[in-house]
Amino acid sequence: MITIQNLNFNYNKARPLFKNMNMQLTQGHIYGLLGKNGAGKSTLLKNIAGLVYPSAGSLQVLGHNPTKREPSLLQQISFIPEEFHLPSVKSSTYVKVNAPFYPNFDHVYLNRLLSEFDIPIQQKLSEMSYGQKKKYIIAFGLATNAKLIIMDEPTNGLDIPSKAQFRKIMASAMTEDRCIIISTHQVRDLDNLIDAVILLDEQKVALNASIDEITAAFTFKKVKELDNTVLYAEEALGGYQVIAANSNQEDSKLDMELLFNAVLAQKSNITSILNTVHHE
Repeated sequence: MITIQNLNFNYNKARPLFKNMNMQLTQGHIYGLLGKNGAGKSTLLKNIAGLVYPSAGSLQVLGHNPTKREPSLLQQISFIPEEFHLPSVKSSTYVKVNAPFYPNFDHVYLNRLLSEFDIPIQQKLSEMSYGQKKKYIIAFGLATNAKLIIMDEPTNGLDIPSKAQFRKIMASAMTEDRCIIISTHQVRDLDNLIDAVILLDEQKVALNASIDEITAAFTFKKVKELDNTVLYAEEALGGYQVIAANSNQEDSKLDMELLFNAVLAQKSNITSILNTVHHE
């Protein structure tokens, strides 16, 4: 689906944002894209969508070079940015103008999503609340039936019930021939939704692994006292939340926030264990 080889990108020549980045993403997955502020999450998404161009390296999306901006590729990409503008028109006009670009656009599906999100479709889009606007562009993006769905901070501006709706809708939107990438700094919003994690750090991909691979390599648990099996720990009420090597093949639930902090604190240690398990 997406192949990135030796990608270099910079806004400022003195400080490259990506340096020889490599990554492979396949269809049939919902990827969570994580990283500190300034790590380049939004920029990576824009490179994939062909909105900005790398200074060196190669990027292939669905067999195309996104920098060429070919309609046959763009019709299969739905990019939902963090910052957006909706015109002063009703939904019906917006759909009439924009939907024809996407050959597989599903009008029935859009109406179902708008109803589930409780969007006031008789109201002009520009007059909706920020949360309603956000839900509208998510609904429209999914209704395109594009093979690649890219979302940059989609849960920003959503209240707690809307976030629950979002997770439910995204889970049902996943198909075997589709790839979904969701960038967020609110890692808890991706709980029980994604099945793979990408973590950017220091100009490169620090981690790219499935949830199954991560929980096979590590166990996430709460303990009262630390021992020598613990790889990373954070103080918690009544003890510690820890990551330990999963030598006994225990079942545990991924704690993404803990993993995120662990990789940033002990990248080489965490990734070497993960790579060992991956190649066994």
